Amino acid sequence: MITIRFATVEDASRLLEIYSYYVLNTAVTFEVEVPTIEEFAQRIAHTLDFYPYIVAERDGVILGYAYASRFRTRKAYDYCVESSIYIDKDARHSGVGTLLLQRFEQILQRQGIINIEASITTSHDKSEPYLNDDSLRFHKKHGYRFVGEFHNCGYKFNRWYSMVFMEKIIGEYTDHQQPISKAERIFN
Repeated sequence: MITIRFATVEDASRLLEIYSYYVLNTAVTFEVEVPTIEEFAQRIAHTLDFYPYIVAERDGVILGYAYASRFRTRKAYDYCVESSIYIDKDARHSGVGTLLLQRFEQILQRQGIINIEASITTSHDKSEPYLNDDSLRFHKKHGYRFVGEFHNCGYKFNRWYSMVFMEKIIGEYTDHQQPISKAERIFN
């Protein structure tokens, strides 16, 4: 059985292990060096100050994680977040990502978030060895729509990559929007 819970700083080692695979072997992230455990733990703590950072685990082993971050720093952007989701390379296509995303979206809705923005690396090279279309298909399957592309904006593995933005609306727009609240730490 897979359980979803909020991450803790103590999870940093396992989460970094999952993330390191993507840094070193894929163009999914534009990070080119694996962060230190200290830096990664700080990222988790910083996110948890306001946004959800959740993990999926089975029998005490973390299989994947998802977190939100500010989309932009200006106040008017408060109702938008950028999402990130990473699944252990051996747990992909097992349903873990779907479970994480569903719970993630529920938490964001409770916060008052309306727009979820996902930035996804793409390549127009069909023989691309460091990237596939899994993330694009995953987001489309879960109701995200294409909103734009930045062409050849990232350089990794001596190759150029583009960035596609997809978006999902999970709330309602009103003329008198309530302030965003901190992510709830209790699942009910």
